Amino acid sequence: MTILLKGLEVANTMTHTIQKEVDGFKEQGIYPKLAIVRVGESPSDLSYEKGALKRMEKCGIKTEVHVLSQEADQSEVIKIIKSANEDASVHGILMFRPLPKHMDETMIQEQISPEKDVDGMSMINFGKVMAGEVDGFPPATPAAVMAILKHYQIEIKGKHCVIVGRSTVVGKPVAMMLLKENGTVTISHSKTENLKEVCRRADILVVAIGRGRMITKDYVKNGAVVIDVGINIDENNQLCGDVNEGDCMDIASALTPVPGGVGSVTTSILAAHVLKGCKTQWLKNHKE
Repeated sequence: MTILLKGLEVANTMTHTIQKEVDGFKEQGIYPKLAIVRVGESPSDLSYEKGALKRMEKCGIKTEVHVLSQEADQSEVIKIIKSANEDASVHGILMFRPLPKHMDETMIQEQISPEKDVDGMSMINFGKVMAGEVDGFPPATPAAVMAILKHYQIEIKGKHCVIVGRSTVVGKPVAMMLLKENGTVTISHSKTENLKEVCRRADILVVAIGRGRMITKDYVKNGAVVIDVGINIDENNQLCGDVNEGDCMDIASALTPVPGGVGSVTTSILAAHVLKGCKTQWLKNHKE
């Protein structure tokens, strides 16, 4: 029987821990705060923003939202980011991507101070993930994958972990994070030959390829743990993952549902990162 690895349970456990730490900071007159930068009115951005604001409120973290029109000049975005960088009351900055095509997204995201880059956008934080360092910020989604595995006490050490997808947002970071936990890691993608065979070797299969219900039982080894990172809209306008959940039931030993799996944990990761940023910046300021 396949166990569903529900993200809400993980998120609520994390929130309870964060709440207690935030309360401790508030007793010292320190108020962790997240600044959100959004350009345009993308439905996915609005949905994620709503979830993030709700999670921050539950954790006791203050928020401020900066909204610009889709036609805004990139200099306006940079101005907001620089202001948040210099604002000592702001401990984390979240900028929604992708930005409009007339903006240089890579250049803009590098304007975010690495110590406030709570979604791991900067090359400095990406490099720290690649190097296995723990003082930076990994992207929220790979960190959510790791939080689910940890919460449900799924052994990584010595296990064959296959990643389907090679993006810098999910595939590459989660591969390095699994490697740091002594997993044996294979990165595969849409151009991998014999992809089904590669996936069937996995003890832990992490799917982030962006193709709705692509992974069927033919890709899954009996007893494997399947982590579905995909977010897609099907022909019936319903949310679905990259894994055909119904087809893989009773083949996988455990599976994250979509919705209700990895995505449910990402805002709690952001909250944890804001708290971490607050601690780091507070210690830095008190050493100077």
